[in-house]
Amino acid sequence: MSPSTASRRRLIRKLLGEGTIASQGQLVDLLEAEGLPVTQATVSRDLDALGATKVRSAEGAVHYTIAGEPAALTEAESWLRRSINEFVEEIAVSDNVVVLHTPPGAAHLVAGAIDGANLDGVLGTVAGDDTLMVVAAPQRGGAAVAAKIEQIGAR
Repeated sequence: MSPSTASRRRLIRKLLGEGTIASQGQLVDLLEAEGLPVTQATVSRDLDALGATKVRSAEGAVHYTIAGEPAALTEAESWLRRSINEFVEEIAVSDNVVVLHTPPGAAHLVAGAIDGANLDGVLGTVAGDDTLMVVAAPQRGGAAVAAKIEQIGAR
């Protein structure tokens, strides 16, 4: 899964949690309003991958939901999740290095959250103003660490 796919799915999960989305077309429109133009087919694949289903509310309205609660997060992972969702704009991977882009002044906040979460395979972080690097252990690899960061952000 590419970082852009994971980011889009994280946003879809957030949108489904914030409101009642009745159709894939409505979700396409909401994603476009967020600056992510996608096709209905892409949304369909994303909803399937996220395990989204349609349910009927007590009032009788049909809308998408994602069944099942995610595994409980530690306090540090919860802080990391909030930091990712609030500040991370892009995630890229190169071998054992993960690069995260944030708004100016936020990189150190995300780096601190990653350090505090003590993620498996993370050797450390280096933060600038709007960019941070996460150095992954060679045996774990940058792609696995990036996927874990995306997964935590998607909860």
